[in-house]
Amino acid sequence: MAPTLHSSDDYKLLEARLKTLLPEEYQDRYEEVKPVSMGSAGLKYDKDGRVAWDKIWGSFCDLAMAGGPPHRGTLLAPATKAEIALDPAGYAEVVDELCRGVEMVTGLAAERSSVSGWIHVDCPSNSMAGWLVRAINMENVSAHADGMVLHLPAGPSFQLEKEIKNVVVSIAKTCHYWLGHTSVAQHRAIADLFKVMETESPLIQAPFSNRDTRTIGFEKLRDKIAKEIHSKTGLHATGRERHGWLGIDCRDVRPAVWMMRVMVASNVLCRREGNSIYVPVNPASDRSGARVVQLVARCYRFAVEESVIVA
Repeated sequence: MAPTLHSSDDYKLLEARLKTLLPEEYQDRYEEVKPVSMGSAGLKYDKDGRVAWDKIWGSFCDLAMAGGPPHRGTLLAPATKAEIALDPAGYAEVVDELCRGVEMVTGLAAERSSVSGWIHVDCPSNSMAGWLVRAINMENVSAHADGMVLHLPAGPSFQLEKEIKNVVVSIAKTCHYWLGHTSVAQHRAIADLFKVMETESPLIQAPFSNRDTRTIGFEKLRDKIAKEIHSKTGLHATGRERHGWLGIDCRDVRPAVWMMRVMVASNVLCRREGNSIYVPVNPASDRSGARVVQLVARCYRFAVEESVIVA
């Protein structure tokens, strides 16, 4: 008899890691969480006509990490240098409002990043930044972590009720779960887990600069990864690759949610758009793409063994 997923030492390790990452309320029920949205809260304004970011939400949808609906249906990416150069004044206004909103909803210091297209947020620990970067990407908002610094996207075309709100909501939602739904003991367990995972293999993120995703070398690597994943799993690339991510069609929402969580527990950022997962293509941290291919193939094998996917 073929081993079931629950008899696999590899999967048991991943499942334990996933439970460590999830807020306690989800640890024994994440398979029950449905990707159904509560709806979008409207903006509120103070007496000066500015958005009162800290007065908008009383509760949040389930975390995408736990299987809830991602905040956005598609990825919100940072603007390119060329886009910023066309409207530097508009970009400055967006950055100022993003930083004001982030500080109001989190209490964390936020300022314009030295890297175009981003703001940076100072977190009190590496583990908080590491957890947030995983959770926010799963909400389909670009995020990048570097030590205790968390970067969030910005662009001159960002609108107050759309992209600016998306960024503020994503960090408000994830900080709400990190600060209000995980204990100090769990924060320590997550910090220890990240150290172990980083020793085994460093976290693979999407490239920090959009410039890195516009080269012939990047495109060749993306196509190579897509071909090898198809060879090992039969899953097809979506053809909707964007900003350092490769989309893989998982055929239905349930296997996409399931595989996304397992990939993140394997120390690879992952997110979902509909029936597809997106994995990073990063020549700097996974030069040949071999690690992403290996982990997607392993994730697929577990999904087949558990009958999440019918091969």
